[in-house]
Amino acid sequence: MSSVVYRPLVDGEESLFDSLPDLLPLRQISYAEGLAGGGFHPSRTWVALRDGRVVGRAAWVLPPGAAGGPWLERFDLIDTPRVGASLLSAAHEALGGPRPYYPALPAGWHTSPSVVSAIAPALVAAESAGLVPHGERLRLRWTPGVADDRPAADPSVRPASGPAEIDELVDRIVTPDVLTGSETARAVAALDLARQPRPWLTGEATAWHVAHGGDEPLGLLGTAGQACWPMLGYLGVLPGPRSTTARAALIGAALTVLVGDGAEEVVADADADRSDVLADLKRAGFRPVRARLTFEPAGA
Repeated sequence: MSSVVYRPLVDGEESLFDSLPDLLPLRQISYAEGLAGGGFHPSRTWVALRDGRVVGRAAWVLPPGAAGGPWLERFDLIDTPRVGASLLSAAHEALGGPRPYYPALPAGWHTSPSVVSAIAPALVAAESAGLVPHGERLRLRWTPGVADDRPAADPSVRPASGPAEIDELVDRIVTPDVLTGSETARAVAALDLARQPRPWLTGEATAWHVAHGGDEPLGLLGTAGQACWPMLGYLGVLPGPRSTTARAALIGAALTVLVGDGAEEVVADADADRSDVLADLKRAGFRPVRARLTFEPAGA
């Protein structure tokens, strides 16, 4: 078998990345759009070439002004996992070490043999290159056409009284239900969205809601209306028999506010193993549109 060359792109040969067709049907920005926005760069884009043909490609993204380091956003492989691992290892050495990898996959990918076979070599290669899987999260999207059963606004939900109440509830909520864009918050601003949502969810379109039973708070939700899409940015409920009721009420209140501000779609990210959270989101009209796996460097 012929040898493989591993190297980064140089200015002027950006089209080499697109010479390998996309392997998965996904709604995502193109490599050209990423270059124009400054997130992608030829020096952080590596290819594996066999006889001059691209058989593997990897692109790390780092938005302008980001406080964190780059993460692997695009990794496609039509050769063996060994070739993919060698590509990542060569790039890791140049980048100063392994970086997180967040592969995006179509919703329901587990049950699609064609998707599984397309992504399997890259996932095996990532582990061989020292990246450890840390779970799966789903992105769900609400649109008016699927929201006929959206919860009505609930009087048990009110606006948060201010930053002190938000921070106090965040401290009490051990495991939030929804953290939308947590990977981006970590990489761009070095923020843990589960513990520091308020510095990330800022701007005039941000609204925080508290579910309560009498004088007792039951949960907290923060929205964002001026990000990539209107979103449920943070949602967490306190343990107890009314947690499901509080979650549904918060989702309904947030949708009412966002739609009132003109949102035509709203997104939310939740862990794939949180069946209770996913059920409440689906009852409100959210539908899965994408899965995202998380790989972290060993020891991270």
